Amino acid sequence: MKVVITGGIGSGKSYVCGLLHERGIEVYDCDAGAKRLMRSSAELQRQLSELVGADVYQDGILQKRVLAKYILASEENAQQVDNVVHPAVARDFEASGYDWVETAILFESGFDKRIRYDKIVCVTAPFETRVERIMHRDGISREKSIEWINRQMPQDEVSRRCDYVIVNDGRADIDAQLDKILPEMGF
Repeated sequence: MKVVITGGIGSGKSYVCGLLHERGIEVYDCDAGAKRLMRSSAELQRQLSELVGADVYQDGILQKRVLAKYILASEENAQQVDNVVHPAVARDFEASGYDWVETAILFESGFDKRIRYDKIVCVTAPFETRVERIMHRDGISREKSIEWINRQMPQDEVSRRCDYVIVNDGRADIDAQLDKILPEMGF
């Protein structure tokens, strides 16, 4: 069984994946995979440099702020970066041997069409909780946090497309939610 964990930025997907890890379920992290590939793949570096500009890498090191500025400049720019990075990440996941994958932008990136999966689990959290988590985690402003949230598909739309929803609002018992859905999926 191949399972996708998705949910918007700041929903707490990584926290849920940590709980799955404690239960012996390893999850491929698409963000970490993308970062690793952008650091290590000469082909990806060449493609991103051609797309974004030579300053996206300095001495072989990805300049995250340059990439983020390019992505946030327009939807077209974001799509172009996705079209370079996501196929590489999908190939890496498929070759990884993992049965679980975590990705924030499953549908809007077209990643759902790039990989094989059986079930989708969506992690949700209230808007303000997400904003605060992003601000704290990334050390960015409220406005920038909201901008990142607004670049993604609305949480309600994502959860409607999923087989299961885990509420990660800081109060709901996530372990109890996992205890319910994992046996339903055969884990």
